[in-house]
Amino acid sequence: MTAARSPLTPAGNPRPGLRERKKIKTREAIRAATYALIKEQGYDATTIDQIAERAEVSPSTVFRYFPTKEDIVLTDEYDLLMVEELRSRPAEESWMDSLRHVMHKALDASMAEDPEVVRIRTHLGVQVPAVRSRMFESMSETGRMLRAALAERAGLDPDGLEVRVYAMSLIGGLMEVSMYWAENDFEGDLGALMDRALDVLEQGLPRTENH
Repeated sequence: MTAARSPLTPAGNPRPGLRERKKIKTREAIRAATYALIKEQGYDATTIDQIAERAEVSPSTVFRYFPTKEDIVLTDEYDLLMVEELRSRPAEESWMDSLRHVMHKALDASMAEDPEVVRIRTHLGVQVPAVRSRMFESMSETGRMLRAALAERAGLDPDGLEVRVYAMSLIGGLMEVSMYWAENDFEGDLGALMDRALDVLEQGLPRTENH
């Protein structure tokens, strides 16, 4: 992701102002410092003070951008952009076609940022309880945003049971894709695994020859 425009940002959006670009640059510096330290010494050994020193900012600046260390390694930059992208899809397009488009675009954007960071982040979600716990909290927040976008498009109540189940099934399924990928040593194409998950949500579980 660049400071000028995320790969998910609609093409007509204006370039961020100087103040916003500085904020983006600071966030990127903090994240880069965190991942560099984690690669060198592991997650538990990495402290906020070390991150601040490596990023050349104060610890209070780190906390101003990220409430916890877990928030640094988990990214939510794509959530709002994914919702905006979903809202911009043609009304006649099927639910699943729209979702596949948005999810693949988000995946391409994250991989363009740094594939190794994506693998480290996913590994931490599997191995570190605090990161996994924050990931579940983040899922709930993302789900609420997705519910609003889905309900708006369908003219439904975002708090309705059907909308809530559909949105959280999608979010939970995609999280399981990441966990599966990490647990299997990152083998296989992540985009193909994501499509398999979306197939299950669209078609249900595959049947065996005996059933």
